[in-house]
Amino acid sequence: MPAGRPTTEFDKKAFSDLIGFGCSQEEICWFFRNSDTGRPANPDTLSRWCKRTYGLNFKEYKDKMGLMPLKIQLRKNQLDLSKKSAAMAIWLGKQYLGQRDEVVVDAGIRTKDDALSASLREMAKELESDD
Repeated sequence: MPAGRPTTEFDKKAFSDLIGFGCSQEEICWFFRNSDTGRPANPDTLSRWCKRTYGLNFKEYKDKMGLMPLKIQLRKNQLDLSKKSAAMAIWLGKQYLGQRDEVVVDAGIRTKDDALSASLREMAKELESDD
């Protein structure tokens, strides 16, 4: 019989889901808390389990997985929401389709040319008419 404590096992599906939600190691340890004492799982224990299970410690595994599952779920939720929300549909169009609002501002203010500008304009007209 081996000496020491028995190895701790964690539910792989629950662990994968928690990583996919973007949970921190502290949050995952809390999720896998001891049902008798309510104490969170030990982060080192979780990291060793990751190493045994996936060949990577917790940080390496989370860095490898990144936030891809979370990003995919958020993107799906946004697309679903765009079916009901014009604001979300417009925002997504601007982000992914290059759509934009065109704002035309005409204050109706007209200015007179100064004397130099008026003279240059007249000279340009005369040059055009000479051609």
